[in-house]
Amino acid sequence: MESVLEAAINEWHASVNGGDLERSARAVGDPVVVLGPKGAGPITPEQFAGWVERSGIKLIPRSWHPVSERLMVVEEDATWPESEAPTRVATVFRVAREKVTAALRLPDLKSALELAYICREMAATE
Repeated sequence: MESVLEAAINEWHASVNGGDLERSARAVGDPVVVLGPKGAGPITPEQFAGWVERSGIKLIPRSWHPVSERLMVVEEDATWPESEAPTRVATVFRVAREKVTAALRLPDLKSALELAYICREMAATE
């Protein structure tokens, strides 16, 4: 049986990979915290959908690494319209109320897992 965490992350991937802007906006919280090569911070669902449209990115999950009930690291093969070959990346996902509330993309699995464990420990001490 698929967990709420997995279901929300699967919906996020399906909406992004399908280039479905309305579905992408519905898949994330308001705000959603993002991290990527061009910056970090909270954005609205509409801004997230705009990123999906502008980037043309596709992120194919390759391995799943549960960190807590709300955190998961997913290693992915990323491609963009101008890509000649996929680039392996990893994203730290946080889920609340069946929506992705953080998508923190890092260049590799090790750094994503390190960040996820720090986030888990910070949340545990609130």
